[in-house]
Amino acid sequence: MVNGVIFSVLYSFGLKKNQKILKRPEFISLSQSGKKLQDAWFIVFYTKGEAGTPRLGITVSKRVGNAVVRNRVKRLVREWFRLHCASWDGCWNLNVIAKKKAADLSLQGVVLSLEKMIDQAGGYGH
Repeated sequence: MVNGVIFSVLYSFGLKKNQKILKRPEFISLSQSGKKLQDAWFIVFYTKGEAGTPRLGITVSKRVGNAVVRNRVKRLVREWFRLHCASWDGCWNLNVIAKKKAADLSLQGVVLSLEKMIDQAGGYGH
């Protein structure tokens, strides 16, 4: 399994620190000054970012489910972001807030929901 260890060390698929929104003041300013979109599963606050890279913040409250469920929702949202942010038009700061119904979504459901909202926000330059 040495090759597996080398592969995982050489290729990190996680988000880099500069791709994450981590500080509470950043979340607050995004919710106050950003625009808002929502559907049955998620609320998204977004702004056009100043930095050169898109950034993601994820909020999943205990209302969504236990820790296992909340972590699964966060993993799915991060995977969506990782796979799709390169195709966006410009740099975006996003805070994705999961609603209770998000606990039942698959990766395909997360992708469909969030892609529709990003498209409404003008993320694909249509």
